[in-house]
Amino acid sequence: MPRRRGPDLILFGAILALLAIGTVMVYSSSAVKGYVQFDDPFHFLKMEVIWVALGLVAMVGAMAIDFKLLWRFAKPALILAMVLLVMVKIPGVGREVNGAYRWIGLGPLSIQPSEVIKLAMILVMARILANDPYKIRSFRKGLLPILGLLVVVAVLIMLQPDLGTTLVIAGTTFFMLIAAGARISHILGLGGSGISLVVAAIVAEPYRMNRIFAFLDPWSDPSGKGYQTIQALLALGPGGLFGLGLGQSKQKFLYLPENHTDFIFAMIGEELGFVGASIVILLFFLFAWRGFRTAMGAPDAFTGFLAVGLTSMVSIQAMVNIGVVIGVLPVTGITLPFLSYGGTSLVFTLLGVGVLLNISRFVK
Repeated sequence: MPRRRGPDLILFGAILALLAIGTVMVYSSSAVKGYVQFDDPFHFLKMEVIWVALGLVAMVGAMAIDFKLLWRFAKPALILAMVLLVMVKIPGVGREVNGAYRWIGLGPLSIQPSEVIKLAMILVMARILANDPYKIRSFRKGLLPILGLLVVVAVLIMLQPDLGTTLVIAGTTFFMLIAAGARISHILGLGGSGISLVVAAIVAEPYRMNRIFAFLDPWSDPSGKGYQTIQALLALGPGGLFGLGLGQSKQKFLYLPENHTDFIFAMIGEELGFVGASIVILLFFLFAWRGFRTAMGAPDAFTGFLAVGLTSMVSIQAMVNIGVVIGVLPVTGITLPFLSYGGTSLVFTLLGVGVLLNISRFVK
């Protein structure tokens, strides 16, 4: 393995810049909600600072970890994540929010197992692909076992239900398989099957169909199915080139639901304008560029596949979230990495990028 150096400074800087913007925007977008719900406009900011601090500790720890430990604990991590996914359905253990069981209650805090499974899947996939890179060219010996694992994980996540996270994991797996050299014909076949399953999952649940209808024509039901999409667009539009100014959002006065979580990009567009939103998108492009560059120069196959998976996970989630906010994708309930208010999501994202920064220290 090449001699350890400092982490990729551009990658590191992009992550810190996104975190800083996210912390400021979480406060700006949540102050009114914090005052109404908790009589404290700083409530969500205080919690966000705690989660950012925990995430940074996790990131620094991951930057120093031995990759051999990641190889060794990949399978136990996956088993633990699957157990946690099952536990969310146990009465008294799983916590229900808006009709979905995606959290395990830990006193005043909660953990989201779907965030754990995302990293666990990347670890296991990287180990499988690195263990026998030529086997992936065979559908029966290479691709089929991976597909079976993906289906099991997808079923467990969909029981919560959480289609958005399922799509992120499937997309991440897709990019890792391409990086491993899987046959294009196999990839296209799996892609077609995946699209069919997604369509079936949408048709099977009325609320998902409602989201599709709202995406196609939000103005057909402006106070119902199309409400979130319309309010997000009403936030982005007035922002113009330079925005209304930090703290000057109108939509944060309880008009736009989830304005500090899933729809925080709308707040960025409203207060910081096209320029501010473009800077955020540019930072994600920098993250993707340096992340895939790290993968290409990784010291071995395992760390290379890890870097592809971690970079793809964050990039796909960012693209989907921004696509939802600007109205080019239906609502999925996916947060914006580094920027959305969050606990488990933020901590585990920073844990993952800590591993990515660790790999960047050994780039050839």
